[in-house]
Amino acid sequence: MSNAIESSNSNRNWPDTYRQGAEQAKDARIRDFYNAGCPDATTPVRDVPLVALDFENTGLDVNKHSIVSIGLVPFTLGGIQLGEAWHQIVRPQLPLEQDTVTIHGITHSEIEHAPDLAEVLDTLFQHLKGRIPVVHYRNIERPFLNMALQWRLKEQLLFPVIDTMAIEAYLHPKRNPSRWQQLMGKKPISIRLPDSRIRYGLPHYAGHNALIDAIATAELFQAQVLHHFGPDTAIGDLWV
Repeated sequence: MSNAIESSNSNRNWPDTYRQGAEQAKDARIRDFYNAGCPDATTPVRDVPLVALDFENTGLDVNKHSIVSIGLVPFTLGGIQLGEAWHQIVRPQLPLEQDTVTIHGITHSEIEHAPDLAEVLDTLFQHLKGRIPVVHYRNIERPFLNMALQWRLKEQLLFPVIDTMAIEAYLHPKRNPSRWQQLMGKKPISIRLPDSRIRYGLPHYAGHNALIDAIATAELFQAQVLHHFGPDTAIGDLWV
């Protein structure tokens, strides 16, 4: 099968990228991340260690907003390691805005004594290295992490992700009905996380908590592989 989920990174040689990153990295944590390696694109997804990752942010503009909480959980197609899940509230660079407090529920009092992201980078890298991150909408986690690292370490990370939203977009290319179809009553197919889970019969979880969303993303990816791809699918057909 050719690359199922196309992106600008589809044909990148990620193991080579990691080797080059290890040679060039100045920060030891980034060097260790790259040295942990990246699987070859032909590796079956069943053999790849994964980590579902979710950030809650003060907004959606990576140039104006910052991370306020991190949730992640390691998993494979065979199971989700809930005992190794991690959730951390971090102090954003700019004050919280009331409309975002309403969405993610993190209050000013909760972040008042929360650590800066720089103080928890050791833990974050320990969870990420040696695993391929799985996210729902890659334009959040990767850009926001790299902006945060650029500010604090003057370095960034290059790494592939599996995007469960991109997979849903691939599976439903005609998800937006034509005007005529709309007049006939056809509704758009939503590829948001909770709506995507419904299609696989997965339970409803309260959203906008980074850890709960990470667990929800892990379960969604397991269901996507089971229903549409299979465990022998090459990881390179799914990452972006």
